Amino acid sequence: MAASIVVRRCQGWHRWTPSKLQTGYLRETFNMQIGSAAMYPLKKKEAKVWKRQLACGISHMTKRALHATPLCFQEVMLTSERYEVQRLPFAHVSGQDLSFFERLMPGRVITDADELKPFNVDWLKTVRGCSKVLLKPRTTVEVSEVLRYCNERNLAVNPQGGNTGLVGGSVPVFDEIILSTALMNQIISFDSVSGILVCQAGCILENLNQYLEQEDFIMPLDLAAKGSCHIGGNVATNAGGLRLLRYGSLRGTVLGLEAVLADGSILNCLASLRKDNTGYDLKQLFIGSEGTLGIVTAVSILCPRKPKAVNLAFLGCPSFSQVLRTFTTCKGMLGEILSAYEFMDNECMELVKRHLKLVNPVAESPFYVLIETSGSNSAHDEEKLSNFLEHVMATSLVADGTLASEDKKIKTLWGLRERITEALTCDGYVYKYDISLPVEKLYDLVTDMRARLGRNARSVVGYGHLGDGNLHLNITTESYSHSLQEAIEPYVYEWTSQYRGSISAEHGLGFKKKHYIHYSKPQEVVLLMQQFKAMLDPKGILNPYKTLPVKAE
Repeated sequence: MAASIVVRRCQGWHRWTPSKLQTGYLRETFNMQIGSAAMYPLKKKEAKVWKRQLACGISHMTKRALHATPLCFQEVMLTSERYEVQRLPFAHVSGQDLSFFERLMPGRVITDADELKPFNVDWLKTVRGCSKVLLKPRTTVEVSEVLRYCNERNLAVNPQGGNTGLVGGSVPVFDEIILSTALMNQIISFDSVSGILVCQAGCILENLNQYLEQEDFIMPLDLAAKGSCHIGGNVATNAGGLRLLRYGSLRGTVLGLEAVLADGSILNCLASLRKDNTGYDLKQLFIGSEGTLGIVTAVSILCPRKPKAVNLAFLGCPSFSQVLRTFTTCKGMLGEILSAYEFMDNECMELVKRHLKLVNPVAESPFYVLIETSGSNSAHDEEKLSNFLEHVMATSLVADGTLASEDKKIKTLWGLRERITEALTCDGYVYKYDISLPVEKLYDLVTDMRARLGRNARSVVGYGHLGDGNLHLNITTESYSHSLQEAIEPYVYEWTSQYRGSISAEHGLGFKKKHYIHYSKPQEVVLLMQQFKAMLDPKGILNPYKTLPVKAE
């Protein structure tokens, strides 16, 4: 008799395993609340599984943020020394400059070396600058005055939001003035009819989401760094994240923005219209520009309604081909309620277990997928999901799984995926690669890199947004090794280019990847980008050493 699934429900958790029961039993048991433990007595083996499951349910992981727990710290070499970068001929900050800044924003000019330390080092602890000045403006006018002055004085400026970037784009390379948007954190307006939010660039993503949830809306993007990252930084890097499959990229949801150019000019493109076909769409120049063309100071963004029913399935798959087939089946059977499809390999699971003490809620598998559904009718969504789960188990696409419908349990399951970056930092020095590829080739790069590096790497892992064709390839070693980096680069970019992929799917180019842009963009395109940069920032004071090579190669 064909295998079917029994779903048992207990305080928001579900678990299913193959059984020799009638297939029709699935729908009946799926919606049954277990008020009495005696209704479905568990076998001895199953009882152990439930014990593990409940242990996972009370995990300390209650907030999805990159800074949820302290990271393993290591002394960071200066970027200029590690990468042998030459300082461009910018002016040095003088006492007269500090006096001007202090008059402009009293009490918000930081020069204390200890206070400056976290702003000079990236979250991954891989790059470090030596800025001696941090400015904290509150308004667009103050940003304008700062840039006007710095442009006249030829002082380089490093814009910084939540400093959660992963390619070295958010911290200075030398002594650039750090301009933080942390105090630009005001919500300007929200229209509950259109769902359009207007806010300053320094608003933290999670805070915006919490505000919108009170209005029965949500932000159209969700990141592991949501507790720290700023919406302005999200826009400046064109961040992708976990909801892109459902709501699209920021290039579609950002309706307008306000930006300050290098000479202090304020560019007001802060439209709140769904449709505006008058001339060039200039906001697109600044989305993904990583602070090199102007500093984003405010954003207008279209927000979707908060879904009334959310479910999250965490499944174990025997192979990557079955991960792909599960995705195809998922799109066909879940359709409009599918909001996220993420994957991770077992090596990732081992890292979060070892370093963060998280618990795997299912039987060990070579691969795991997280499938999130979001809809307006819980009964409708549960029926579609139960049909899908029955099918993937019966066809052996999935070996084991668990399902959560309560917010706390959903966050716990998401933690297994979202905290991989955190676990990697505790495994040693991390070489990070954010790649877009045709989905059928996505994991081949991980397999090839493992074979290429062998014992020279401590870990080679792959995870990411499979629904978007986005792979996060991560390689760890005990400490930074130039020879290992040479074995990885440019091989990883050549491999990606061979299959017409992108060397940066969502993290940007920043400092670390700017010289490899030609693997994804033709020379003519890079030249045009450089011409835009020269036109908007002729002195090159905005986030220098980032995003573009100095000249086309």
